[in-house]
Amino acid sequence: MLVSVVIPVYNGAKSIGPLVDRLIDELTGTDLQVVLVNDGSPDNSHEVCSDIFHKHPEKVRYVNLARNFGEHNAVMAGLTHCDGDYAVIMDDDFQNPPEEVMRLVQEAERGGFDVVYSYYQEKRHHWLRNLGSDLNGWMANFMLDKPRDLYLSSFKCLNRFLIDEITKYQGPSPYIDGLILRCTDKIGKALVRHEERQEGRSGYTARKLIRLSLSMFVNFSVMPLRVSFLLGVAVSLAGAIMAVLVVVEKLLQPDLSAGWASLALLILLFSGLQLCILGLMGEYIGRTLLNANRQPQFVVRSVLQRDDKKRDEHGAT
Repeated sequence: MLVSVVIPVYNGAKSIGPLVDRLIDELTGTDLQVVLVNDGSPDNSHEVCSDIFHKHPEKVRYVNLARNFGEHNAVMAGLTHCDGDYAVIMDDDFQNPPEEVMRLVQEAERGGFDVVYSYYQEKRHHWLRNLGSDLNGWMANFMLDKPRDLYLSSFKCLNRFLIDEITKYQGPSPYIDGLILRCTDKIGKALVRHEERQEGRSGYTARKLIRLSLSMFVNFSVMPLRVSFLLGVAVSLAGAIMAVLVVVEKLLQPDLSAGWASLALLILLFSGLQLCILGLMGEYIGRTLLNANRQPQFVVRSVLQRDDKKRDEHGAT
């Protein structure tokens, strides 16, 4: 059984070498493949990952992306280039201990699960990352029919069936958990340790968290359009009721002067609602345009693998 460990690398020059060494030490006796994906890191991660490959050519495959595409795109690149019967996705910051990798694989094998998510007694992410995770989890409950007791951890194990299914997706804005949830309901969980980040800081900024939420919001569900329709109906009904009340009040008190404040409030309310719905429709249309223009999900500059050859994204040597 070949186990692939897919690691997206972004500004991980200081941590990725020790992480790979520890993975190889901890998984001695396991048929192991480590797939490193450099997601356009501005530091010297490329040189470090190249050195790691030359140090462990029998265990490591190195995929160098042409620019920064984002974590989920980098993971898709890693899954596309991995060969394992199981693939474990983990970050490059040591928050997921390497010795926990086989716990996920064994749980997937024992339970016949397509995917096994990790969960923690205590999360040690930055509060902004936790906030984003909680928000994404709540939206996934609503829009993707995620089991409510499931934590969508980035540290997870996928079997070959699921890897092959989700890598069929060619859209420019993948959301890994959305792809998983639409493909399978054979989902397991495993309790693992979560440790403090050893180097640097999280690459997730508020902007990236918002972009990730939008990817789930409009790429994998039409629920926002249905909500906007229901909201429009509700506001229209409220407007009709208010109109009836105004007419009745005028009939009962003919000398009553109409207030400009209520009129301004109604204009602002309806204008804001219309702009929100138009913006939502524009987001769907814009993403449709990107798909029609075949914006790439990722672009591979080079691949280093066991035969020590470089390949471009088309597989040419």
